[in-house]
Amino acid sequence: MSDSPALGFDPAPGNPVAVEALAKKLRSSASSLAETCRVIDALVSHSSAWQGEAATAFRASLSQELPRNLRAAHTSLAEAARRLTGWHDTLISHRTLAARYASQAAAATTEEALADARRLARELASEHSAAARRVAQTLTTTAARLAPKEPGVLESIWNKIVDDPADALSNASAILGAAGALVGAFFPPAGLAVMLVAGGLSLAALTMHVADPKFRKPLTDGFTKGQFDADFWKNGVTLLGDSLGIVPGVATVAAGAKAGTTAARAAMAVPEASALAGLSPGARTFAGSAWSTGLELQTVDNPMTAWALRSADPTVRKTVGVAIPATGAATAGGDYLPDSECVDQASTAVDGARGVLDEAPAAAAKTVRAWSLMAP
Repeated sequence: MSDSPALGFDPAPGNPVAVEALAKKLRSSASSLAETCRVIDALVSHSSAWQGEAATAFRASLSQELPRNLRAAHTSLAEAARRLTGWHDTLISHRTLAARYASQAAAATTEEALADARRLARELASEHSAAARRVAQTLTTTAARLAPKEPGVLESIWNKIVDDPADALSNASAILGAAGALVGAFFPPAGLAVMLVAGGLSLAALTMHVADPKFRKPLTDGFTKGQFDADFWKNGVTLLGDSLGIVPGVATVAAGAKAGTTAARAAMAVPEASALAGLSPGARTFAGSAWSTGLELQTVDNPMTAWALRSADPTVRKTVGVAIPATGAATAGGDYLPDSECVDQASTAVDGARGVLDEAPAAAAKTVRAWSLMAP
């Protein structure tokens, strides 16, 4: 009903026909979701004959998030349909009363009778508004359960770390590498400590990546089937970064091991020396030689960059030496941004160019310097 001239307002606004139509659509959607859940359960239970990686991934995807979300949506839609059906009945009842009060007001012959009809209409309007708010609040709560809640920023980052710990180690190594370069520019010993930790993370990431069949598959398909897709290049660049990241640490440990072994053998060569006599001097020599080699390798620049900046001010060369690793830290941090194909491709291109033009030549130069230090 529209506003009554006698009452001056509509005590029970609403369209029962529209509410009933919406409730019917929600019931139909809930029934469709229930049928979808039954179909998925049947697919999972009847797929046991299908074996292999694809079958395992298929069953995992259908037996975890999807069924749970579908059931939650079914429950929410069924509850919304039930609430709307109840509101439909309440709305009809309220509008019947509103029509009665409007008729009483129109037929009133005294001010007292008109005031009484309007009082009843106002009471009905208050009750109607309260009931409408309760239904709206219930529908809002139901809608919030309809779909899974989007994780927050920290939760998204944590999920990515848990889902792919090998990539997380690679990213942490890149970030620490940039931090080591920055610290090493002002305090080389501290920078070396950070760089050694970064090298250890690269080694752990390399081991986990090589052991992961899903990581190896795009690389294998690229070389055997010619499928040089985005995953091939991304994994190839990641593998290159992990491999080059361990070079300084391996060279440092190798130099320390060679010197420590020589010292231990010399101590054990003394007449009547015990088998453990070389342990202490060997360990001291290992630590000292490894540390001095690491500090020496920190001074080795990328020969390509050194040639390009041969006429530049030392401050400029130092800035470039920090800026290039910082680029790697930026792309590593970008891995935890919302998923974007464009960002992924850009990061792969930047990391690939950095690996070929900076990290590979620098690793080769450090290897040559370490070999010369270990040579007799």
